[in-house]
Amino acid sequence: MRLPFYRQLYVQVVVAIVVGVLLGHFSPEYGAAMKPFGDAFIKLIKMIIAPVIFLTIVTGIAGMTQLSTVGRVFGKAMAYFLTFSTLALVVGMVVANVWQPGAGMHINVADLDQKAVQGFVAKTHDMTLTGFVMDIIPKTLISPFVGDNILQVLLVAVLFGVALAMVGDAGKPVLNFFEALAKPVFKLVAIVMKAAPIGAFGAMAFTIGKFGLSSLVNLAELVAAFYLTSFIFVTVVLGVVARLCGFSVFKLCRYLKEELLLVLGTSSSESALPSLMQKMEKAGCKKSVVGLVVPTGYSFNLDGTNIYMTLAALFIAQACDVELTLGHQIMLLLVAMLSSKGAAGVTGAGFITLAATLAVVPEVPVAGMALILGVDRFMSECRSITNFIGNAVATVVVSRWENGVDMKRLNSVLDGEPVAELDPVPVAVAAKA
Repeated sequence: MRLPFYRQLYVQVVVAIVVGVLLGHFSPEYGAAMKPFGDAFIKLIKMIIAPVIFLTIVTGIAGMTQLSTVGRVFGKAMAYFLTFSTLALVVGMVVANVWQPGAGMHINVADLDQKAVQGFVAKTHDMTLTGFVMDIIPKTLISPFVGDNILQVLLVAVLFGVALAMVGDAGKPVLNFFEALAKPVFKLVAIVMKAAPIGAFGAMAFTIGKFGLSSLVNLAELVAAFYLTSFIFVTVVLGVVARLCGFSVFKLCRYLKEELLLVLGTSSSESALPSLMQKMEKAGCKKSVVGLVVPTGYSFNLDGTNIYMTLAALFIAQACDVELTLGHQIMLLLVAMLSSKGAAGVTGAGFITLAATLAVVPEVPVAGMALILGVDRFMSECRSITNFIGNAVATVVVSRWENGVDMKRLNSVLDGEPVAELDPVPVAVAAKA
């Protein structure tokens, strides 16, 4: 039975966003005071991310008949991530050179408020490749479940799933327990998602109340360039990839409309991670592939963040009349390729990663980040949405490469046709068969 339109989550989220914008615009003080609602919802989502990822990956890997499949899926996912993350960086750089949104501003670096970005620069000391890799390894087996680093949960889940598969029949009681535990955990996800409109309202009211719509005027060209570039990347680049794999990126976005609106309202793709995993499985993607690709993609497949980094870096250079040679731009690209992989679990990852990149490329003044500080929050929504869509496409593509997706079911779901809810056979039973 179809729910009345006013009870559908995406309608409620749209209304909440509109109300938040109106409150923030007409009553900035009260709008800014709504921040705790958005923060509380994000904390609720982060509360359930670790168990969702752990249970999905462990049960998925433990049900694989050949453990070599895990390495193969991970290898294909990383190849996809590296290719398209780099392509996103290149696209941002090309648009910045063609459009040149910062040209003609003639900003004197000495006149900028360098204190405004010192806090972000200070956070970049751990953004080295070595520090990033070491941070993936948790202190104890259970510490990832009380932290906020997705990759630590991913590492523990993969290792535990492999170990569970290797012990064979002795591990089946544990596997059955995890499969049973997954049902109430995902029901908890559904309960938490009912608070999405409140979270979206609070986050949007704070954004408009704190920074105001007028803050977009001075840097409207940069914001417009970023949004247009992200739109082109999703519709053209990801659209072609999706078409080659037998599905439509537009239909995929329509299928994920509730999650996209939630990401827009909260400015965080993490808020929709559990729901994305559920919907990808419902659309016919294999659980083990979803469990590996989605969480890993949240750290390694940041298309929106990558477009933002090169576009913003060149905007700052243009605004400050800094001439960058082709060699400088290639160096910027190479540094961004590494630093963008270190954004996992970092609040304000896009801005902090940009600071880390500029700190290594002295030709572009880090102090120039003060120019975009006021509108970064508005670009954050686009970064998150592009990252989210990129990971959804990656999940289907890698699943297709692995022959781990039911294409008939996928296209039926994307076309909005009614399909039976998945009620998967317990992995332990499936392994017997």
